[in-house]
Amino acid sequence: MQAPFTTITGFHAVLQALPGFDAAAADAARARNAQLTKPPGALGRLEDLAIWYAGWRGDPRPRINRPQVLVFAGNHGVTAQGVSAFPAEVTAQMVANFKAGGAAINQLAQAFGATMAVVALDLDTPTRDFTAGAAMTEDDLVAALAAGWEAVDPQADLLVTGEMGIGNTTVAAALACALFGGGAGDWTGRGTGVSDEGLALKTRVVAAGLALHGDLTGDPLEALRCLGGRELAAMAGAIARARVLRVPVILDGFICTAAAAVLECAEEGALGHCVAGHVSAEGAHGALLARLGKKPLLDLGLRLGEGSGAALAIAVMQGAVACHSGMVTFEEAGVSGG
Repeated sequence: MQAPFTTITGFHAVLQALPGFDAAAADAARARNAQLTKPPGALGRLEDLAIWYAGWRGDPRPRINRPQVLVFAGNHGVTAQGVSAFPAEVTAQMVANFKAGGAAINQLAQAFGATMAVVALDLDTPTRDFTAGAAMTEDDLVAALAAGWEAVDPQADLLVTGEMGIGNTTVAAALACALFGGGAGDWTGRGTGVSDEGLALKTRVVAAGLALHGDLTGDPLEALRCLGGRELAAMAGAIARARVLRVPVILDGFICTAAAAVLECAEEGALGHCVAGHVSAEGAHGALLARLGKKPLLDLGLRLGEGSGAALAIAVMQGAVACHSGMVTFEEAGVSGG
């Protein structure tokens, strides 16, 4: 489906009209859960996840049959500042690896029965270095949001968005700081593994970008335009489309969460259909999840990106929904005590 917006104002209008949670379906799922052949609460958080999923799908006894993984890739002008341990050409090389099926995310998507698509976004035209000017024009931003929107499969029933982009932890740190305040050092981490000197440089670069662009908290989409990247914008667009389609989303690491945070800051409640797949080893990710009120499903020390932690969490969601919808009730099983 072609995106129903051509301007930032139009995308704001989409966010203001997002569909809500189906409380009736959730109540029916909760009633079913109370009758399943297990002690009350015995499946812990899996029970809450299944009811949450049922409410967003509008089905008290749902199934997960078509999970989708989308990996968006973009390049960043800010890499010219030396903020990454890897050169910018690695982005295109990794895209080729994704398309050849050789990356971690390929194996995880296959393991959990998810379809996977890779969307490369103008890799030959990096965004502008945000210490010299706005990273994107409005047209750039809208095009990236639309690319994410249009990549979502309308038949999907669970979505993971991942990313690849050398330098994008620097971008995510700047964006998180613009959205939530604090100092550059509060949000800047080691990314792909920079040294202490590299971390200090990244922090200075983030601070310089924030100083140049001033107070962006009034319009989170403007913060995304000035400090973000195409792959972050595409993830935001995909997450918004999933909400319109009532498809639950599993958020990945720090970069994905920073992109998603733009939506929540632009329209409170916009991430109601999202769950945090994991908390990564990138230092500020936990703080960002806390700001969004998202409790991660997994904590495995991952810092790969690509959607890998969220893809692992597909299994958790599948287990939750399978137990809820596949188990029988006490009455159906002829078991006493229900």
